[in-house]
Amino acid sequence: MYLGAKNENLATIAEIATFYKISENHLMKVVHQLGSHGYIETVRGKGGGMRLKHLPKKINIGDVIRSMETDLALVECMKKGSKCQIHSACTLKGILNEALEGMFLILNKYTLEDIIVKPNNLIRFLGGKKEKVPKA
Repeated sequence: MYLGAKNENLATIAEIATFYKISENHLMKVVHQLGSHGYIETVRGKGGGMRLKHLPKKINIGDVIRSMETDLALVECMKKGSKCQIHSACTLKGILNEALEGMFLILNKYTLEDIIVKPNNLIRFLGGKKEKVPKA
């Protein structure tokens, strides 16, 4: 969200960590993953930092969560190789899978632009300007 509010301007890990009051070490891991999945690009050297690789309207929330979360199993029996003793008689796994699919049906409707611009102008809170968000 922070990078979306910055538009094409670079932001640093230190800047973002300070703003959100989170660990720089943790944020470095998140940045590495986001970069590996093609959501952000980094610029090295003096005056370097990071920025979104795509326009906010091109970054789907459901896609980001699916690519960033390595384990979406809500319960043990949803994990590969589960040895659940009641698997053949239990319907919980099916219900939770349906709920997870429903969650992604909703998340897939939204982009980063929806989060930072609508409905409460979060982009201004994060220090950007609404009118600067690229439309193309």
